[in-house]
Amino acid sequence: QVQLVESGGGLVQAGGSLRLSCAASGRIFRAYTMGWFRQAPGKEREFVAAINWSGGNTYYADSLKGRFTISRNNAVNTVYLQMNSLTPEDTAVYYCAASREGATTTSETRDYDYWGQGTQVTVSS
Repeated sequence: QVQLVESGGGLVQAGGSLRLSCAASGRIFRAYTMGWFRQAPGKEREFVAAINWSGGNTYYADSLKGRFTISRNNAVNTVYLQMNSLTPEDTAVYYCAASREGATTTSETRDYDYWGQGTQVTVSS
């Protein structure tokens, strides 16, 4: 069992930056692919970014490339999402997820086995 706890969300003005963190329990964190998803009010959950077990392979939603960066530190069981040049359209609850298929990166929610509770990000105009 893996437990995921997100932090770092909050209110930021358009053009600003935030860094989200996701702390994972369990000593096998380093074996998992980790992903970030987001869900805005009235919309489906959408893929943001993923990173494989070693950090050597990352994958981003096309619309977010260049603004968002995913990274991980296996020594402290944490995955990060650096978000720059934020716009009101980035307002959503951001979720961290873990997939036992650690070798690949995937954008499909069905491929993830564990989910955090989410952290709210609100971008004001």
